[in-house]
Amino acid sequence: MIPVYVTALVIVVAGLLSFLPFRYWPALRFGPRLDEGKIRNQVRKHPELAALVSARLDPSALTGLALTIAAAVAVVGAVFFGLVFFMIRRHFGIADLDVSAARFAARHATHGSTTVLRMFTQLGGAVVLVPLAVVVWLAVGRRRSLKASFAFLVLAVGGQFAVADLVKWIVDRARPNFDRLTGFSGPSFPSGHATASACCLAAFALLAGVGRSPRVQAVLASVAVALAAGISCSRVFLGVHWLTDVIGGLLLGWTWFALCSIAFGGRLLDFAHPAEELEQTAERSRAPSGGHLRAEGVR
Repeated sequence: MIPVYVTALVIVVAGLLSFLPFRYWPALRFGPRLDEGKIRNQVRKHPELAALVSARLDPSALTGLALTIAAAVAVVGAVFFGLVFFMIRRHFGIADLDVSAARFAARHATHGSTTVLRMFTQLGGAVVLVPLAVVVWLAVGRRRSLKASFAFLVLAVGGQFAVADLVKWIVDRARPNFDRLTGFSGPSFPSGHATASACCLAAFALLAGVGRSPRVQAVLASVAVALAAGISCSRVFLGVHWLTDVIGGLLLGWTWFALCSIAFGGRLLDFAHPAEELEQTAERSRAPSGGHLRAEGVR
C-alpha cells in the first residue's frame, strides 16, 4: 500500500502548504491599500495618464485591467510550462526522475493500492468534474449571476479540456510502458487528469468561496490544491503518466484557471475591487475642477 500512503502524504503536504499562506498572510487575500493623497497628487500632475489608467482599470470592462493581468499570468505560466517541456526534450532536471518514479510505482504496486488509486483518480476525470461543475453552478447561482457563473465555468472547465488536448496533439509524447494499471487515452504530456483537477477544482473553490470568511476561503483553496496534487500523484502510481506529465498538467491547469478567473474578475468575482477604488478616488480628486477621468469609448 506504499503508493496509497505516498499519495496521502502528498495530499496532506500540499494542503498545508497552500492553507497556511492564505490563512495567515492576509496580504495574499486582499488587494493593496491605496493612499488617496498620493493618487490625488498624481492625478493632478498627470491628467492624461490618469485618464488612460482609469479606463484600463474599469472593473466592468472585460478587456480592461483583467486581460492585461491575464496576459502577464499567461506569460509566467507559459515560461514554467515551457521549462518543463524543455527538460523533457533535453532529458535533464526533473525529467531525469521520470524513469525512476515509474519504476518505483511499478515495483510497489499491489492489488489493494491499485484498487484504491483507480477509484481516487476518477475525481480528476470528466465523468466527475463536469457534473460537479453543474452542481457548483446551481449552488452559487443564488448568490451570483447565473449567466456569468455559467460562462466562467464553461470557459474554465471546457477550455482546459481543449487546451490540454491541443498540447497533447502537438507534443505527442509516448506514455510509460512499465506497468499500466488503469485505462488511458491519447498521448502522455500533459496529464489530462492533472490539468483538469488543477483548473476545475480551483474554479469550484473560487466560486464556492465568494462572500465567505477568509478561513473558509483558505480551506477551500487548500482542499482544491491538495486534491489536484493527490490526483496527479495517482496517475504516476497507476503507470499511465510520467512525473513531468503531471507537473506540466498542474502548471497548465492552474495557469488556465488564473486566466479565466482574472478575465471574469470585474464582472463576476470582484477581483478588480482595488482597481474600482482607484478609479473612484481619481474621479473624486478631479471633481472640483469639473474634469472627468473616464476615457469614453475605451473598452
